[in-house]
Amino acid sequence: MADINLKGMGVALITPFKEDESVDYEALARLVDYQLQNGTDYLVVLGTTAETPTLAEEEKKNIINLVVTKVNGRIPIVLGVGGNCTRSVVEKLKNDNFDGIDAILSVVPYYNKPSQEGIYQHYKAIAEATALPIVLYNVPGRTGVNMTAETTLRIAREFKNVIAVKEASGNITQMDDIIKNKPANFNVISGDDGITFPLITLGAVGVISVIGNAFPREFSRMVRLALAGDYDSARTIHHSFTELFSLLFVDGNPAGAKSMLNAMGFIENKLRLPLVPTRITTFEKIRDVLRQLSIKC
Repeated sequence: MADINLKGMGVALITPFKEDESVDYEALARLVDYQLQNGTDYLVVLGTTAETPTLAEEEKKNIINLVVTKVNGRIPIVLGVGGNCTRSVVEKLKNDNFDGIDAILSVVPYYNKPSQEGIYQHYKAIAEATALPIVLYNVPGRTGVNMTAETTLRIAREFKNVIAVKEASGNITQMDDIIKNKPANFNVISGDDGITFPLITLGAVGVISVIGNAFPREFSRMVRLALAGDYDSARTIHHSFTELFSLLFVDGNPAGAKSMLNAMGFIENKLRLPLVPTRITTFEKIRDVLRQLSIKC
């Protein structure tokens, strides 16, 4: 297993679409360049924010190839590889081409609501199927089941290629329990932009960010300042984004992020059903906040 540094700000890339709902690969290439030029520490490809369930297999392959080619080894790439059929995930890990991919992000199985033992067995099968570093992803608001601190720590202790958890449970006590009791080779990554600052003060190593799609320079700076212990400076940046944190998710993700990027001139404000763009009122609020932040829109 290759060493990988996922400290800092990773960005969960959106998938830009044209008005006809085809993937806008030119816009995606511009967004990758924007991330590379503005301090992003690593990219997460084909995660939730990418609207991955709505993408065809050929589109997924094209997106991976584009990002890997553009990045060209300059920063790590984490690929979303998850599902609620363990056998299918294992087969994908054994058979797909992972050239240029530095780690995988694998979500807790959704919809079928496994027990904690079922979650453990799922990740055991994944860890034994690949030599790639694995980041667990706990997001009970989407999956319908919470992976407890006990289960997370059990997996972390037993499988050396499981290197981190993206924690988006919203339960600070649970996250702190993991940070307090984790093995030395395992890290906690915030899965929520709004609690990244306080979570770093507890010992998290960074964030997989949505807001970083639009503000990579500013948000990565906040993360680096917090990691360096300059909490006053980091807190100031954190508070400057407070209103955007709520606007980002009020109409669902990635609708908020796409509205921001559209207002900034990067992409069309287009999503694939069943997701739809933000309401006009939300979009106008986002534009107002962007103006206050002196972002051209």
